[in-house]
Amino acid sequence: MSYDLTLNIWRGDANGGDFAEYVVPAEEGQVVLDAVHRAQATMANDLAVRWNCKAGKCGSCSAEINGRPRLMCMTRLSSLPQGEPVTITPLRTFPIIRDLVTDVSFNYERAKQVPAFTPTAEQPQAPFTMHQVDVQRSQEFRKCIECWLCQNVCHVIRDHEENKEHYAGPRFFIRYAELDMHPNDALDRKEFVQDVQGLGYCNITKCCTEVCPESIKITDNAIIALKERVVDAKYDPVVRFFRRRRPRSASSE
Repeated sequence: MSYDLTLNIWRGDANGGDFAEYVVPAEEGQVVLDAVHRAQATMANDLAVRWNCKAGKCGSCSAEINGRPRLMCMTRLSSLPQGEPVTITPLRTFPIIRDLVTDVSFNYERAKQVPAFTPTAEQPQAPFTMHQVDVQRSQEFRKCIECWLCQNVCHVIRDHEENKEHYAGPRFFIRYAELDMHPNDALDRKEFVQDVQGLGYCNITKCCTEVCPESIKITDNAIIALKERVVDAKYDPVVRFFRRRRPRSASSE
């Protein structure tokens, strides 16, 4: 059954903007991205919005819907308050390019800083042999679609622009955790993550976990585990003694 849906979409650029109202026909089973496309096709041909797969796997259509960061392609209209306008704004943490499109290049610059997987001397090249428990543990982190919702809600950079220079954010902490937990990786990144990537800034509020569309337990399984490993490596005297005797190769960055 068709009905009229009111969309309040933020329009503007880095110099400022305001909300524009569009009333579009909506159908049962549609998602927010469908409604945005209808507005774009019929009333706002110049509306800037990112999207690609429309299947919740590319992470392109991230936005804030009624104040909550979500994927537009995975947010059904039926899940929102019926009879009320739907407000759509760009991700708040990143600079606005135009309308719903933001400059997320900060994340790609951080990605360049991740020291690559470094095989151990025992298994210098693929195929690598791993226990199934190790495969399952790292597989969760590989589900990340880089929608940047976790980065967007992390208050360390959302509320403090000056922290971006010193803080990688939850998306990259799960990458560091994945590498550190990999039994065939020889590079020790713990001090690098703590001292250069700002792991200590995270106070584990779990807001990143709450918005993850892939249901990755970012805080419990990655960040807390990584913090524990960093503490062991830096402050446990017994661990430090044995690391000095048989250290993993340390990150040179």
